[in-house]
Amino acid sequence: MKTTKGFITILSVTLILGIAAFSQTLPSVGGGSVNLDAQRGKVVVLAVGASWLPLSARQVDITNSLAKKYQGRDIVFYFVATDSTRPGKNFASDEDVRKFAATNKIAVGSVLRDPDGGATFRKYSIDQVPSFIVIGKDGRMIGDPFGGLDSSPNSKYDITVPISRAIDKAL
Repeated sequence: MKTTKGFITILSVTLILGIAAFSQTLPSVGGGSVNLDAQRGKVVVLAVGASWLPLSARQVDITNSLAKKYQGRDIVFYFVATDSTRPGKNFASDEDVRKFAATNKIAVGSVLRDPDGGATFRKYSIDQVPSFIVIGKDGRMIGDPFGGLDSSPNSKYDITVPISRAIDKAL
């Protein structure tokens, strides 16, 4: 009987810690923070990029286009800056990220920070930036991350098509 109680206790603690590990709250460069898990009931699109990455400017254009297309719907868009907060090659201060947002006219609800992409990369199995993640109203990711952004605005591959399909499925 003691063994069973001990096993159940250990299992319960492990489960609670496992669930907490998948919770994700990211600081906003505008102040405060956003708990992505608290967005249940809404479709969430994460544009995961970095201010130092030239392709992220193209990613912002795509994100703004999608935000305009789905305006008034039950959906929120966030740009997740994976710039490092430690001095080094990929360092960017909050002010640098705010300047990037202003220069590129980020129209999404909030610009979030995930230094070096640690939490976001692990949670959503992202292997490259820029990437897009679509999260359904139930809090689960719809499909795989969308990556492989082409630098040419005249590319024959339009990444908004599969992202829009995932959003439509989630709505």
